Amino acid sequence: MSAKKLGFGLMRLPSLDPNDPSKIDLEQTKQMVDTFLERGFTYFDTAWMYCGFQSENATKEVLVDRHPRDSFTLATKLHAGYIKTKEDRDRIFNEQRKKTGATFFDYYLLHDVGVEHYEIYKKLDCFQWLREKKEQGLVKKIGFSFHDTAELLDKVLTEQPGMEFVQLQINYLDWDSEGIQSRKCYEVAKKHNVPVIVMEPVKGGTLAQVPKSVEKMFKEYHPELSVPSWAIRFAASLDNVMMVLSGMSNMEQMLDNLSYMENFQPLDEREQQIVLQAVNLINENIAVPCTGCSYCTDGCPMNIAIPKYFSLYNADLQEIKEKSWTPQGEYYDNLTKSFGKASDCIACGQCESACPQHLPIIEHLKTVAGHFEE
Repeated sequence: MSAKKLGFGLMRLPSLDPNDPSKIDLEQTKQMVDTFLERGFTYFDTAWMYCGFQSENATKEVLVDRHPRDSFTLATKLHAGYIKTKEDRDRIFNEQRKKTGATFFDYYLLHDVGVEHYEIYKKLDCFQWLREKKEQGLVKKIGFSFHDTAELLDKVLTEQPGMEFVQLQINYLDWDSEGIQSRKCYEVAKKHNVPVIVMEPVKGGTLAQVPKSVEKMFKEYHPELSVPSWAIRFAASLDNVMMVLSGMSNMEQMLDNLSYMENFQPLDEREQQIVLQAVNLINENIAVPCTGCSYCTDGCPMNIAIPKYFSLYNADLQEIKEKSWTPQGEYYDNLTKSFGKASDCIACGQCESACPQHLPIIEHLKTVAGHFEE
C-alpha cells in the first residue's frame, strides 16, 4: 500500500506566542501528530532553521520519542546559508540526529537550491556527501528542494545523478507563473523521472483566504469542502507528485486536511476548469505574492516583520472600499510595537537575496509603509 499523499510540514507549528515561532505549543502539536498517525498518514518534514531553530527539537519531543521509528517517515534538510566548510556538513547533520533523536532520516534534502546556493553546494561537494550518507545507511532517500528556473533545475538534475526526489513549490496560482515556474519545473522533474514532493500548495495561506467571488464559486460546486482543499487537491492530483506538504498550525487545519486526503480523489475535469477561473480572479486581487516562509526576516537588521506586513496589505486590499476602518491597520500598528515598521527599511537587500520568490521586497515595503503609515 502506497503512503497517503499528505505530509505534515513542521514549519508553521502551533505557537504560544504569535510573534515568536520558537515558542511551540508542544501539547497541541502532540495531539496533532497522534491524530495524523492514527488516520494513516506518516510523512513529517522539518528543517534546521524552522520555528526559530526549534522545529527539530520539537520533532523529537512530539514524534520520535513517542512513536515507533517504523511508524513514520522523517525528512530534514541542510541549508547552504549555514555551511562555510566541508566540516560544517557533518557538524550540522550530527546535530540534527541529536536534535531529532532519529538514528537515520528517511528523506534528506539540500535546502533551497537556486543559482547561488547551487554553487555553494558544488563547492563543498554536498551532493557527493549526500550520496555517501545514503551508502552509510544514515539517509534512505536523497534529494533537494528548489526555488529557481526550470532551466536551472534541468541543469542540476543532469549534473547530479542519483537524486531520488525534488521538492518544488507547486500550487494553482503559481502553476503558470513566470516568476515561480511551477509547471515548467514539474515538467522538468517528470522528464528526468524524478518524483516530486510539493511545498507551499496553499501558498503560505494565500489560497486559504481567497476573494469572496472565488470562495462562492468553490462552495457552490462543493459546499462540504473547504477553500484550502482545492489547493491541496490540485497539487496532489498531479501524477508525478508523491507527497504534498501542508504546514498545519492547529488541529482545525489538520482535521480539515485529513477529511479529504484520507480517501483522496483527484480533481475532475470540471474542477480543473473552476480552478482556472479562480486563478484569473485571484490574480486581480493579490498584490504581493509572498508565501510567508520568513527566510527574509532572519537577517533583517531592522527586525521588520516582512511577511506579516505583506499579508496584512494583501488582506486590506480585499476589503470593501467603502469601509472607513479595517482591522488590518490595527494589526499593523500592534506589530510595529514589537518589530520595525515597513518604513524603517534601509534597503540593504538582505531580504531580497534570501527570498525564494525573488520578490522586490524593498519596493513592496515602501508601498506598505505608504498604505498603513500615512
